[in-house]
Amino acid sequence: MIQIIYYILFIVTLLYGIYFVITGLFAFKNTESKIKNHVAKTKFAILIAARNEENVIGDLIKSLKDQNYPTNLYDVYTLINNCTDNTLEVAKKSGSKIINITEKVKSKGEVLKIAFQKLSKKNYDAYIVFDADNIVHTNFLKKMNDSYQSGYKVAQGRKDSKNLEDNWLSASYSLFYYIQNFFFNKSRFKIDAAAAINGTGFMVAKEVIDGGFNPKTITEDIELSIICVLRDIKIAYVEEAITYDEQPTKFIDSWHQRSRWSKGIIDCNRLYRKDLLKKFIKEFDFSALDKILFSAAPFVETLAVCLTFVLALFNILGIELNDIFSYLFSLGVIFFMITYMLGVILNIFVLIFYKRDIYECLHGIFLFSLFLISWIPINAIYIFKKDLTWHPISHNKKTNMEALLNQK
Repeated sequence: MIQIIYYILFIVTLLYGIYFVITGLFAFKNTESKIKNHVAKTKFAILIAARNEENVIGDLIKSLKDQNYPTNLYDVYTLINNCTDNTLEVAKKSGSKIINITEKVKSKGEVLKIAFQKLSKKNYDAYIVFDADNIVHTNFLKKMNDSYQSGYKVAQGRKDSKNLEDNWLSASYSLFYYIQNFFFNKSRFKIDAAAAINGTGFMVAKEVIDGGFNPKTITEDIELSIICVLRDIKIAYVEEAITYDEQPTKFIDSWHQRSRWSKGIIDCNRLYRKDLLKKFIKEFDFSALDKILFSAAPFVETLAVCLTFVLALFNILGIELNDIFSYLFSLGVIFFMITYMLGVILNIFVLIFYKRDIYECLHGIFLFSLFLISWIPINAIYIFKKDLTWHPISHNKKTNMEALLNQK
């Protein structure tokens, strides 16, 4: 009976992995671009969520002021979230409008909700959301205008890094986003499924927000992605709209950040999986199924780790299993080395594709597996833990903006 249960659970995790491998391969599909070039006419409100970001907010606003887009078609707003430093003064001096958030808030989603309410009577077509530590490519607004005018009400740009070379952790984050850009968002957009909003560098039409925005979790990006699917709103992926993000360089900061992500995605799965499942069954909506599986990742990963320990115990007890994975597992170090090297090859591929220097990322290439392994206890903890304490992540990276923006 134990072996039967093991095989059933093993087949579930195997099919889950195969699903993401197959769907990821559609990124290589040759398709005509769904986003056409358009004359600039979309009016944007750019929202920057900021909490004590005096060291980096100026660079972001400068990159927004330097956009290859008519200045009369966009306004920059900094959302001052109970700041105790000079973020407000720096933002004003840099040319941003200010929305003061004095209410007690628990998440970025609540900050955005307040800002959306304050701007609801303004004459904008769409909002674009950034984090204060970002730098934005000069064509970002131009490409988002193309997306909006091509009929997309929600669009996610490409996430890149402004500090890939700092250490193994920042490099690992960069590789994580490159893989997500290519094998998740790019692949889904090519098969006319919904891409995913990744927290920053995304556009959402004002009419979508006016239709209701009331985030219940600490990951408003994942929640908004799911809500869009439930409302039949396709999320575009705009490869040429690039946001450069500052990645954590300290493991404790990374732990806190990924804890928020895991807690949020677990909560989203629990809140919305029934609605998504109903939509998939009634309408056979692939995007609904995709979001169920995407938000189930922490559960399936934890299950896979448990099955690996069970398999090791079976080997110790001399219990024979007849599946391929059990045979490969019995090879020991050879199997894990093959798996590890496949990951290294994948890392090198995405770096080459996005024209980043492999030598700058060697520590990330070879330690990316450690980054993923360190995620396992985080997922396991927040499957059972209900509460999460918010911890700020400091941003201090001084960037050569000209060199960064000219590399694309």
